Amino acid sequence: MKNTRIQILLSVVSLGLAGSLIVFLPQVVGALTDKEVSWAQIGAEFAQMSPLMVGLMTVAWMASLGAYTVVLTRSLPGLTHLQALTLNAGSSAASNLLPFGGALGVALTFAMTKGWGFPFRAVVVSTLTTGVWNNLFRFILPAVGIVSLLLAGRVPDQRIAQAGWVGALSILALVAVAAAALYWDRAAAVLGRGLDGVVRLAPHRIRPREHAASEALTRLRTDIAAIVRRRWAGLSLGMIAFLGFQWLIMLCCMHATGAYPGLAESIAVFALSRVLTTALVTPSGAGIMELGVLALLNAFGVPLPAATAAALLFGFWTYTIEIPVGGLALGAWALLRRRNGGADRQAGRKVEEAAHIEARGEVHSEVHGEVHGDGAAARE
Repeated sequence: MKNTRIQILLSVVSLGLAGSLIVFLPQVVGALTDKEVSWAQIGAEFAQMSPLMVGLMTVAWMASLGAYTVVLTRSLPGLTHLQALTLNAGSSAASNLLPFGGALGVALTFAMTKGWGFPFRAVVVSTLTTGVWNNLFRFILPAVGIVSLLLAGRVPDQRIAQAGWVGALSILALVAVAAAALYWDRAAAVLGRGLDGVVRLAPHRIRPREHAASEALTRLRTDIAAIVRRRWAGLSLGMIAFLGFQWLIMLCCMHATGAYPGLAESIAVFALSRVLTTALVTPSGAGIMELGVLALLNAFGVPLPAATAAALLFGFWTYTIEIPVGGLALGAWALLRRRNGGADRQAGRKVEEAAHIEARGEVHSEVHGEVHGDGAAARE
């Protein structure tokens, strides 16, 4: 009971902070930049938007939702694109309302997929796989942003440019190692030993037991190996399309408010925005993301009213709108579940049968691969 009250209190404080950052955004921006901006100036930027641009934003937003259904359907065999759309909308709404809302989003995922008849184990694997893929691409984005600025010559200081190249290439190398470790046993063994070595550097009081890191990596690989080996291309293409459409939304927001700073700069701003959504102080980094975006746009020479309007507009399409849409999706799911209980159970049996067939196919492929490998070894 005590923990529940603390969670409610933290949620209220977090939502209050996010709301305060938005409501008092002009004052916060003025305090941070020593420049004045008012809601009247921001409103004037919004008033210049054309219906065509609003339509383009809507299309790009819908396309981003559709692209992410590819990630979900590839991670959970048998899931339809309509179910994936409902699942994504509902869990996103929960995540956007609460700090650490990802846990509630996962709970909703299990409840919804259970109603559709998916086995618990398959949903666990799907959740782990999508989590890993999201984090891999979240690590890649800062490197892409840095490289874009370097190639565009936006980092004139040679020493800073060299440091940028080193940082970007280091990030990409780490992501490549992590991806290889998920796919190849030898790479996983190397990464596991490296992680164990890093853990040994921690103070004794907080240091995990010996080989805890490599064992955790092994468990993760065991859980998601079948999906990764058979469906990594679809997962990756889905993530690329999803992030690409989100970047297109940002481009539309920039052009609509007169805040477009250039191609390389827009990529860097987008990368920063996605990183700031991981801030745990507010739900999905609400308020903090907008501050970071407008600050970087202003640093690129965009006038403060236009930069602020673009940041708020992008926050609307990637955060605010997901809450009512997710609520509608959850309401429709609950209503249909109540009306079609028998149909859901019948569909659930079909999903379980499909999952068993998929599992038998994976086992057959692995056994065939092992036999083929043994034969090749014998010939050698």
